[in-house]
Amino acid sequence: MGKKSLLNKASLHFLENYLNNASPTGYESEGQRLWMEYLKPYVDTFITDTYGTAVGVINPEASYRVVIEGHSDEISWYVNYITDNGLIYVIRNGGSDHQIAPSKRVNIHTKKGIVKGVFGWPAIHTRNRGKEESASLHNIFIDVGCATKEEVENLGIHVGCVITYPDEFMVLNGDKFVCRALDNRMGGFMIAEVARLLKENKKKLPFGLYIVNSVQEEIGLRGAEMITQTLKPNVAIVTDVCHDTSTPMIEKKIEGDLQIGKGPVIAYAPAVQNKLRDLITDTATTCKIPFQRHATSRVTGTDTDAFAYSNGGVASALISLPLRYMHTTVEMVHRDDVEHVIQLIYETLLRIEDQHNFSYFK
Repeated sequence: MGKKSLLNKASLHFLENYLNNASPTGYESEGQRLWMEYLKPYVDTFITDTYGTAVGVINPEASYRVVIEGHSDEISWYVNYITDNGLIYVIRNGGSDHQIAPSKRVNIHTKKGIVKGVFGWPAIHTRNRGKEESASLHNIFIDVGCATKEEVENLGIHVGCVITYPDEFMVLNGDKFVCRALDNRMGGFMIAEVARLLKENKKKLPFGLYIVNSVQEEIGLRGAEMITQTLKPNVAIVTDVCHDTSTPMIEKKIEGDLQIGKGPVIAYAPAVQNKLRDLITDTATTCKIPFQRHATSRVTGTDTDAFAYSNGGVASALISLPLRYMHTTVEMVHRDDVEHVIQLIYETLLRIEDQHNFSYFK
């Protein structure tokens, strides 16, 4: 399978539309609709649950079930308090970074539609140069151009409205994908591409494949916790992002030595089932797919943990996409890594069927 065959024009068109669409935690429905429309030709049926996790299924009649998974939600803010003079204070919806907020443009989602605003910040001339106050969750605020609380409310804004950044997809230097919410809509994209390749290459799997795009990962793996109880899988291969540690102000002795462009990152953690992980690393070696290793200590902090410890134990593994500037609006990944993650999951699925009637992982 040549490298050039992995991402085609239709794939990249979908990726751009999918990334540019807002999909904040708790409000993932529009992104899930786009994802399901793209995936529809490559699966036999769909499953959705109460909170919006979407699952494309291949071979739904099969008794043995394998999950490949990413999560669909992005970090965001909630309107928390509106002042009498029309300024808006916020709280997090997921791990939103307060330090990047000042001077950012925002979209406030209301029943009347999107209301534009900006995170205001005092001019450099007016700040106390001897003791400058840093941006914090307590002092960042949004200005929507109103002078009173009533004006703000007349726009349809109220406490609980969700707020996202409008920053859109771009490509740097030909092979770096940049956007907000690559964490982890790239995961949803990559597992959809695996399904496409299986269909286009006419591969028949002897097990049921469940392509899972979970919701609410950013607030504690909640979507994965719910859907794994519904699906009761035997194996789960999760894809998420991890930190590129080659940029300034990151301590490699703590975060590990990982870099975009050097391949998928395979996790070592208690939640990662050793035989499944070894199958993945052996597959990478056999197929000459570059990869990196990452020790995550007690937990992976990803949906892997939710799958692994469910239903009496599910053989689970984590393949991560190295990413720069996580939880900012300029998250960055390398196209080669994207293609290699897709290839690695694809090739691993083709090898699962060889494991002695699936008893290998027990």
